Amino acid sequence: MDTNAQSLSQRETYSPSEFTRFLWWLSTAEKELIQDCSVDRNRYAITGMAVLGTWLFATLAWSYFFSTVVDTSVIAILLGIFMGLIILGIDRALIKGITASNKRKATPILFRLILALTIGTFMAQPALLYLFDKEIHVQISLDNENRKMSKQHELDSLYAPVVAQLQSQKNSLQQQLDSKYNEVAASRDAFIAETDGTGGSGRIGLKDIAHAKQNEYQKLDESYAQLNESSLPKLNSIDSTTDAIAQTKQKEMQAFNTLMNDGFLTRIEALHNLIKSNGAAQFRYYLLLVILVLIELMPVIAKSLLPDGTYDEKVRLREIMEKQVAETNVQHEGKLKEIYNRMAFEQDSGFIQEFFDEARNERKQKMRTRLQRWKESDTGSFDKLWESLKRDVLTRQEN
Repeated sequence: MDTNAQSLSQRETYSPSEFTRFLWWLSTAEKELIQDCSVDRNRYAITGMAVLGTWLFATLAWSYFFSTVVDTSVIAILLGIFMGLIILGIDRALIKGITASNKRKATPILFRLILALTIGTFMAQPALLYLFDKEIHVQISLDNENRKMSKQHELDSLYAPVVAQLQSQKNSLQQQLDSKYNEVAASRDAFIAETDGTGGSGRIGLKDIAHAKQNEYQKLDESYAQLNESSLPKLNSIDSTTDAIAQTKQKEMQAFNTLMNDGFLTRIEALHNLIKSNGAAQFRYYLLLVILVLIELMPVIAKSLLPDGTYDEKVRLREIMEKQVAETNVQHEGKLKEIYNRMAFEQDSGFIQEFFDEARNERKQKMRTRLQRWKESDTGSFDKLWESLKRDVLTRQEN
């Protein structure tokens, strides 16, 4: 005969593993109640696995998100763990609020789905950035080039009026110099033609007409030299100002180029531009977005789809019992306070009665003593005697 045979009740005792208890904690199940619910033990373990998967996904997604905004990987991981714990708390609150009584109500379920959908949509962004990382960096380079061109156009538009005004002044001065130079060249050619006999009077040598043309040429040449001398500082100033504007634009472009980065918002914008211009990426983007959002919705979906079992009934009955016990305890406590107050009143009443009984003769004796003193005194008035007795002998009403 087997001496190790156990009783029926002992064989039915269930001892869950630490991991199973952890899954129950994730699914917000009470260990004391669910331990004896053989069917619901597995259901809540499944819900706990869904919460565990969402928790790990949130931690990884947030860690990657923070890696795009901080320089230290340790800080990014710690912040990711912190945000993952916050998401875990939100998920546990969501599934804890789904009970047998409100599981079939549309408003609570809709609210929880909207909240989970909002969180899931944001959490999906870092994961999508990681999956499309290479394509996004290519798009970032294209977007940055467009930003540079746009910035250059803005700078050109900003300084265009000043540059146009300077260029107009320079053109006006240059036209004056060119016009004066053409006059000098024409006068010089006329003088040379007069001296070599190829033009004018046709006489060779410095004759009177040649001297007149020479004087006219010299005057024009001197006038041109004066105009060139007075215009040269202005032209140099205009060129210096134009060069300064060009250098300023170049410095601003260099400063703008240093701001080019591949941060989170830059990647999000690149991802948006990528899916807008690429049909294949667009389809896969929305497909992955739905899958990643479903990961966040898993705990709510699992808790909503799984049927109610003995655990939910135990929770309902246990809550009713605890409410009844709490109400009964409050009633008993109230009755005990009533008994205490009544007994205290009775004893205090007796004590006060005894006190006044014992003090009656003493008060009378004190009154007689005061009256005797008043009789023996010739100066004391009755009113003063009464005031003294009222102050020292009579009692004062309690407020």
